[in-house]
Amino acid sequence: MAVARTRCVALIGVSGHPVDVEADVGAGVAGLHLIGMLDTALSEARDRVRSAVVNSRHPWPDTRITVSLFPASLPKRGSLFDLAIAVALLAAAGVVPAAKVAEPFFLGELGLDGSVRPVRGVLPAVLAAVAAGARTVVVPARNIAEASLVPDVTVVPAVTLSDLVSRLRHDGPAPPGGPPGPAGLIGPAVPYGSPGSPADGAGAGVGTGAGAIEGEVAAGPGGATGDGAGGAEGITGIRGITDDAGATADGAGGAVPDLADVAGQPFARRALEICAAGGHNFWMLGPPGTGKTMLAERLPTLLPPLERDQALEVTAIHSVAGVLPPDRPLLTRPPFVAPHHTATVAAIVGGGSGAVRPGAVSLAHRGVLFLDEAPEYPASVLDSLRQPLESGRVTVSRAQGTVTFPARFVLVLAANRCPCARPSRPDDPCRCSPAARRRYLARLSGPLLDRVDVKVTLYPSTRRELLADRRFIEPSRVVAERVLLARERAARRLAGTPWRCNAEIPARALHTVYRPPSRAMAPLLTCLDVGALSARGLDRVLRLAWTLADLAGKAGPEVAETNAALGLWLGEER
Repeated sequence: MAVARTRCVALIGVSGHPVDVEADVGAGVAGLHLIGMLDTALSEARDRVRSAVVNSRHPWPDTRITVSLFPASLPKRGSLFDLAIAVALLAAAGVVPAAKVAEPFFLGELGLDGSVRPVRGVLPAVLAAVAAGARTVVVPARNIAEASLVPDVTVVPAVTLSDLVSRLRHDGPAPPGGPPGPAGLIGPAVPYGSPGSPADGAGAGVGTGAGAIEGEVAAGPGGATGDGAGGAEGITGIRGITDDAGATADGAGGAVPDLADVAGQPFARRALEICAAGGHNFWMLGPPGTGKTMLAERLPTLLPPLERDQALEVTAIHSVAGVLPPDRPLLTRPPFVAPHHTATVAAIVGGGSGAVRPGAVSLAHRGVLFLDEAPEYPASVLDSLRQPLESGRVTVSRAQGTVTFPARFVLVLAANRCPCARPSRPDDPCRCSPAARRRYLARLSGPLLDRVDVKVTLYPSTRRELLADRRFIEPSRVVAERVLLARERAARRLAGTPWRCNAEIPARALHTVYRPPSRAMAPLLTCLDVGALSARGLDRVLRLAWTLADLAGKAGPEVAETNAALGLWLGEER
């Protein structure tokens, strides 16, 4: 009987912190005692661990067992620690060699029968383990594809506690397929995307038993998932856009949205292209049936694929939230999030009574957040968007501490002209009074609309307009190529800076390094003098002018670009 130690990770927001799990089996009144600032789910681990060990046919020490999670001042939540606690306890009891469990990280929840169940946040947890110097990480088999995204680490799948203990003890012949890996665990490291790796998808599932070496693992249906508990409260639409291979990111299969589906709104399609090229926020006002929702759903198809670091960042957020698609361990396309208008502030910006979860603004990071029928949202929800729109992150403060989530997204707002939203015809006009219409649209505050770069009014199209416009419609693929060229021009101009698109350029740089010539600034300064343009609005018009210049292939904005940008910001069709 002695003290044994292993390691795990505590997740706070989307950041992982290494935790040492120490177990002491010694004299005293029989019982399992957990210490180290635990929440309720972690305090209940004593019952799960005991049942898992007993049902795996390993002896349970009939003595006092103390398990300490260090550092004690770090909050620890969830069932992620079950496997590490069980392994440390068995090592302290002499069931497995203590030296072989000291270096690896163990992540996973235990079922009462000893099965190792998937958990949320595996990707950020493995990233934190590698940053702490880990060479080997043991994860649930259903999380293997997600964990294998991290390079330079041996990822070992665990199906049951009994199999894992057998591999640690080396009872019987070594499993076929390769020599023991680091720390005595079987299985060589498998680079993500190599033949036979979890990304390859060649296998039908996860191997079990002593012969389940890592090199034979392939993610089948249901691999690499969270605990399936769903996302934040009130979030009803989290959709993935297809990658170049044609598979949808959410695994739903279905038709891919295409800009060619939207007819009769050429000006709105052009505005959508501008927003995609510069990362600008978008506001649409118009009666039902004019294509507002269709336009918003097609914006992600115009955005370029996520870069490697962006994809890992977005995937980590969705993993922590528990909404990572089972068949897509790495999200390579910008996400599209459309919460219902009954969503709470916590559902939008993040929160929760226990562990703080990312909200819709973080799930839409590097993608699109669409608020349909925007005036129907509570004023507190709309006003909560101001901070992330400015800073690109959201900070959630609770009594237990403060958590910061990334939240840099393109905001798309859509609204009808009046509360009734009925089509107004000469024989059946809308019955809403002018005062009711003003009150309805006044729910969108001035400071919020001041942060929206492009404002467009949509009108119903006649049959002739629809037929005529179909000759000029371009598919998303064609428009996305122009967007990508514009983004590349902006990237070359912004090389050496932390900004990647025009919408991210701060005000100081706009008025120094990237200030247009005086002739191009003249119409903007005139509007600023008469109060038609605020100082924040001036900055957003300048960013928009740079995007128009990039789309036109110009070295910088001229009078035509600043005038067009001003008209888009004011909502005037120029």
